[in-house]
Amino acid sequence: MNDPTKPARPASHPAAEMYAREYKAGQLSRREFLVRSTALGLSAAAAYSLIGLKPAMAQRATPPMGGSLRIQQGVLALKDPRTYDWSEMGNVSRGLLEYLVEYNRDGSFSGILLEGWETNADVTQYTLRVRPGVTWNNGDAFTAEDVAANFRGWCDSTVEGNSMAARMGGLVDADTGQAREGGIVVVDDLTVQINLPAPDITLIPGIADYPSAIQHRDLIGTNPLDHNVGTGAYRFADYQVGISARLERTPDHAYWGNAYLDDVTFVDLGTDPAAWFAAAEAGEFDMTYQTVGEFVDLFSAVGWERSDATTGATLAVRFNQLNAPYDNVEVRRAILEAVDLNVVLELGINGQGTVGENHHVCPIHPEYAQLPPMTVDKAAAMARLQAAGHGDTELTLISLDDGLGRFTCDAVAAQMRDAGMTVTREVLPGSTFWNDWLSYPFSATEWNHRELGVQILNLAYRSGVAWNETAFSNAEFDSLLDQANGIQDADARREVMARLQQIMQEEAVTIVPYWRSLFRHYRPGVVNADMHPKFEINIHHLGLSA
Repeated sequence: MNDPTKPARPASHPAAEMYAREYKAGQLSRREFLVRSTALGLSAAAAYSLIGLKPAMAQRATPPMGGSLRIQQGVLALKDPRTYDWSEMGNVSRGLLEYLVEYNRDGSFSGILLEGWETNADVTQYTLRVRPGVTWNNGDAFTAEDVAANFRGWCDSTVEGNSMAARMGGLVDADTGQAREGGIVVVDDLTVQINLPAPDITLIPGIADYPSAIQHRDLIGTNPLDHNVGTGAYRFADYQVGISARLERTPDHAYWGNAYLDDVTFVDLGTDPAAWFAAAEAGEFDMTYQTVGEFVDLFSAVGWERSDATTGATLAVRFNQLNAPYDNVEVRRAILEAVDLNVVLELGINGQGTVGENHHVCPIHPEYAQLPPMTVDKAAAMARLQAAGHGDTELTLISLDDGLGRFTCDAVAAQMRDAGMTVTREVLPGSTFWNDWLSYPFSATEWNHRELGVQILNLAYRSGVAWNETAFSNAEFDSLLDQANGIQDADARREVMARLQQIMQEEAVTIVPYWRSLFRHYRPGVVNADMHPKFEINIHHLGLSA
């Protein structure tokens, strides 16, 4: 039950009021305002009220109870959720393992297993209020101890592949690789306090990301398939990697929220979008994970409903700097100089997005800084490669055998060849590619949208973090990123971000060719299946119309 002696969730915050003034002055988009203000603890309704508007996010429909749904999506091997490295893992387990916070399509954050949260003025302290009345499907009560145990597990940077440690910022003690003493405090059964040594605006966005699935306090570090314990309305009934995963409503579990379907099956049809389309025409599934390239128009043409999202998602064509010749910055610069990103946008994803700038901060991020246009000069690129001693070196570009990776990397390779470079393409099936995605010398990896530019830089380019597939390590970059994480005002943070973006370009860390528009299709009658900016599928929301 709620304790009336506790302070109510605030209707405002000094920083949120500042953001509201910036929005009204035309300095912020509505999405940017919602991301910032709700991350501080305001409800979406309170945030909209600050700018004098009614909530614009469409309310989810309430479908009839019952029914079965089939979703086309890769079914990957599950593991400790802290080490999830593909969105598909979070989607398939989300019916069992829920999250503290949810990121919504309009840019706002809302609580799931948290009823709410507040921050102090300088964002060094977060007070997390646990939703009362939630139980695990084994009968245990969900309490603040569960939340604290998950935070401690997220902070454990000694766990191989634990990308959550990079989302915890200063909460991780650099000397021990564990949670900082006094950083996680259980105030009572329904309250947890997070105490940070320095301001950090990224905490709430970080715990809304797919590797932050909440496990029972006694099961931290385990594979959910091994125990089937969760707070969600569903449980695994069958799981066959590369084939299908079926979840069914858990009998006798008094689920705290709303769930409509009796069961959901994720159907793995491989990585070829042509196979997805053929299966759709044959009636083998009801909803896509995503729809890509020419198939966006084809699915619409056969009568499927379409949903779009403008995002900061991309395909990073990157170099692993631990591998020669990509340890040589002049080799990396030569490749970037040879590749026209406008061509990659057109050939890679049918122009369905906007062109990138070879750094990993998108124009829709609030702190994005506009830099001078990059120069494409194929003759100069080849001369640079020759001067570096690698004019005759064979450069092998690896991609996943799917439409996105294959076509994008084909476009990159073709332009490199046009410059006179020797390029070999290697296209791998998912079962091979996903096992070693962090270690390929020159390859492409799909990266999701993140709400803030600093988030993606923390996850992918900070020295030594679990998802740093480029092996990029730069002391100036790390120091500036620490500084940016603590700056609430986006204009002030943009000044730091400009240098961070410049460093990525100067060091030729990766090719970021475009920012994707995302698409999803579903049969008429499927309810609440809109495309999410981060590919999220929460089966609790889904249903079928009568």
